[in-house]
Amino acid sequence: MNNLKKENSKENLNWRRLDNSAKIFPISTGKKYSTVFRISALLKEKIDPKILKQALNITLDRYKIFKVKMKAGFFWYYLEENNKEPIIEEEKDYPCKYIDPKRNNDYLFKVTYFDRKINIDIFHALTDGGSGIVFFREMIYLYLEIKYPNAFDKDARLLRKIDYTTEDSYIKNYSKIVKGNSSAQKAYALKGKKIKLGAISAIHEIINLEELKEECRKNNATVTQYLTAVLIYSIYKENYLKNKSSKPIKICIPVNLKKYFPSKTMSNFFSYITLIADMENTDTFEKILEFVKDDFKKRLTEEEILKTMSANVKLGNNIFIKTIPLILKKIIVRLSYIEIRKYTTITFSNIGRIGIIGNYKDYIDNFFMLIAPEPVEKIKCAGCTFENKMVFTFTSILNDNSIERRFYKFLKERGIEVQIESNGVLNDIS
Repeated sequence: MNNLKKENSKENLNWRRLDNSAKIFPISTGKKYSTVFRISALLKEKIDPKILKQALNITLDRYKIFKVKMKAGFFWYYLEENNKEPIIEEEKDYPCKYIDPKRNNDYLFKVTYFDRKINIDIFHALTDGGSGIVFFREMIYLYLEIKYPNAFDKDARLLRKIDYTTEDSYIKNYSKIVKGNSSAQKAYALKGKKIKLGAISAIHEIINLEELKEECRKNNATVTQYLTAVLIYSIYKENYLKNKSSKPIKICIPVNLKKYFPSKTMSNFFSYITLIADMENTDTFEKILEFVKDDFKKRLTEEEILKTMSANVKLGNNIFIKTIPLILKKIIVRLSYIEIRKYTTITFSNIGRIGIIGNYKDYIDNFFMLIAPEPVEKIKCAGCTFENKMVFTFTSILNDNSIERRFYKFLKERGIEVQIESNGVLNDIS
């Protein structure tokens, strides 16, 4: 018992195990599969990089979970304390690119800036989108406080409580009894020529939130349900019909498990549901929306989410998998991961409202969330909300923006105001 206490104490101070979801990411990742997501904030004035560096350093002291580097053990990767200086650079590359630890002082995240925008790219082995927002938001608060020292009162600062753990909430909450259920049918894969090697198109559709909510109310749907239906419809009209496939369109929807289980962890704690749209009998938007609403109700329950989460934990705890040396795990996982990805057409992650306290919001124009596309899931989508705007972002490696254009025009035809911003890789869609 005493030895166990010493081991746990050492892990908390100097190193820690990867959580159940994070275990797979460093084994499967690479330049083609970066498993990186980006959060961006557009401020109202040009960024001062020196102040940004100060804010980042203070944030790292408050959230030491980010002050780590990846190390290879005999069976698994693990995280160790990183005492190097984090690097901040002007943005020069495409979003969500593979983070090379050797060129990033071993950090698993990267902070960049350009004009009025601050970005953080995060390797998913470090944390999930929800906890990434917590870290990024604290850095934005501190940046604003340093730049405008007299603009914020002490009460506003005291509202920000730093209260978190690094526990593996999967292990704490999964069920050994519950059995998982998964579909063995492969998904329709988006077809088309790819843009030049290494390039990523980012198209932000900035949606009037009140008008979107009104349209959702008319259709008795949530925002996520409605936009998922628009996404399926856009894929169906612009890509699926041209290729005459019989495979279903499968949409992966990540789920924040903190909404279902008590947890203060800053490590990964998410699962997902997969909507399987059989397009033979779901060929109009109205039919697609009804399917999406029904499938959400069926899959987005605590029981169903527990099944998926528990199945993944059991796989990670499988005695055969645990005892395979890391060097062999890499070979097996990288070969099988290409196959596993064929069971999803596209991912849509809606992280919801990014809440900003007090008058800090007066200095911010918008937030953006982006997910790295990959060779199989050639487009990925993410959404976030700030004030009266929702930003739906397409990141793509396809040399064609017809799906993005169809999505935009569909909302416009419903009387919803939509503005377009992009990184200019593809032609304007508006």
